[in-house]
Amino acid sequence: MNIAIRNPVIGRKEEGSLQVELDPDLKIDTAKVFAVYGKGGIGKSTTSSNLSVAFSKLGKRVLQIGCDPKHDSTFTLTKRLAPTVIDALEAVGFHSEELRVEDFVVEGYNGVKCVEAGGPPAGTGCGGYVVGQTVKLLKEHHLLEDTDVVIFDVLGDVVCGGFASPLQHADRAVIVTANDFDSIFAMNRIVAAIHTKSKNYNVRLGGVIANRSAKTDEIDRFNDAVGLKRLAHFPDLDIVRRSRLKKSTLFEMEASPERDLVVAEYMKLAETLWAGGDPCLATPMKDRDLFEFLGFD
Repeated sequence: MNIAIRNPVIGRKEEGSLQVELDPDLKIDTAKVFAVYGKGGIGKSTTSSNLSVAFSKLGKRVLQIGCDPKHDSTFTLTKRLAPTVIDALEAVGFHSEELRVEDFVVEGYNGVKCVEAGGPPAGTGCGGYVVGQTVKLLKEHHLLEDTDVVIFDVLGDVVCGGFASPLQHADRAVIVTANDFDSIFAMNRIVAAIHTKSKNYNVRLGGVIANRSAKTDEIDRFNDAVGLKRLAHFPDLDIVRRSRLKKSTLFEMEASPERDLVVAEYMKLAETLWAGGDPCLATPMKDRDLFEFLGFD
């Protein structure tokens, strides 16, 4: 894998930023690829895991890749903290040819394949390198050839070129947000990152998932202003909290009116994303403009 850290020239990238150049041959051509972004703690892993199950219920072969050093993206699918790609590589002295598939891929609920990329220790290294190594391993073991859907679950906000690297593989990026100032402010920054990446890569904005919110009025107002669309709405329901404590997806919880409502919404979301459709041609706001736009006088 080819990694280069450079100071880009003005006009191409923000001056002084650190960017990660990934091997251009590391492309995922055999599956529909979605990257899930959003403010830290907004429910991206919950959304990703239940969306993975929904795709599997549609008969799709699904691979979920957790891109957080905490490696907790897939535990509701696998019922454990799966070993990370970095852990597996370290165990064989970074000789990737010695790895077996079972060393870094765990099969979860309803056949969803789960991979935790992991990451370097806090304050060191680059997350983009880890994502690239993960895709490289999956290609070497021909796992992507037997996959219909790949979901990247990416940590927090887009704060560096490294953790924006899943956008270089994705067809569509979806943003999970709540109906509050901080979540929408973070969403706007993510829109800006995707807008930048789309100039050189195939990724486009798929839309917005409203999560942990009784209402969606502020989300919808922002969407209308910048050119986004809401794909799904998941209220703040206690069954979601309980499913995490049970280390289970919502699909495995005992049937109830609120559980059935959420499951139906995930199935509808999976069907919408699989069907494709036109991307959102959103234009992010300037930070100060968004500050004035959001909230009340």
